[in-house]
Amino acid sequence: MAGITLAQAEEKLTAYLDAEEKLLAGGQSYTIAGRTLTRADLVEVRKGVTYWNDQVKLLSQASEGRRVRGVTPY
Repeated sequence: MAGITLAQAEEKLTAYLDAEEKLLAGGQSYTIAGRTLTRADLVEVRKGVTYWNDQVKLLSQASEGRRVRGVTPY
């Protein structure tokens, strides 16, 4: 495996941004008939947004000819 591509990092960032938007619009959890469903943890989603945004920036710099030592997805 050669590493993650810019396109892959952009896809992940988009997915995390979409997840964040859904959480903000609909809430993190809801209760029906005494049962609670938690969709996702907003804090963790925001960590993902930050991580993938940083990766996109690094990979974008690399594609512009700037040197990047390596990108390792978590």
